[in-house]
Amino acid sequence: MYIPSAFAQTDLPSLHALIEATPLATLVSHDVQGLQASHLPLLLVREEGEFGTLYGHFARANPQWRSLAGQEALLLFQGAEAYVSPSFYPSKAQHGKVVPTWNYQAVHAYGTVETFDDRERLLALVSRLSAHHEQSRAQPWAVSDAPADYIDSMLRAIIGFAVPIRRLEGSWKLSQNKSAADHTGVRAGLAASPRECERRLAQQMDDA
Repeated sequence: MYIPSAFAQTDLPSLHALIEATPLATLVSHDVQGLQASHLPLLLVREEGEFGTLYGHFARANPQWRSLAGQEALLLFQGAEAYVSPSFYPSKAQHGKVVPTWNYQAVHAYGTVETFDDRERLLALVSRLSAHHEQSRAQPWAVSDAPADYIDSMLRAIIGFAVPIRRLEGSWKLSQNKSAADHTGVRAGLAASPRECERRLAQQMDDA
């Protein structure tokens, strides 16, 4: 990923936090058919390996997994993002030398993929994934709520994978390269947006 030095994020807990806050990631790989990509919910285990390990599963019918074992994959996590209008900059009124841009947060994770299909490991994976995404609900659903034979049939339809992260990159493009006045103008403009994602980006600018 191209990351100008002003936008580089290297703090591991911050990178992990964005991964965990991203419900759906994109896994990109390459095989004889060319580039392949799938959108998948992933689980990060921070304490496994230098940068953590990512877990997920494919539908068995998805051909991407068939060439993945032992190959490198790129996993993309898109955080808050927002269009930045030149009208947000006080400097527009001063000299007019401003153009539109886009602010965003993104993490790229790289690692070699291990695939697996043994029942107990798959059951543990989907149980942990479900618990993670259900934890904030008043009445969380659990895999054990479904009939065992039904779960067995569902497990036979998926392929699990693990990706120990060997390289982790983050870009927090939050107008750090602008003057204090323009930075404040962007934050205020996004905070007043009707779009939730743009207001969320403004909050990230406050916290950065």
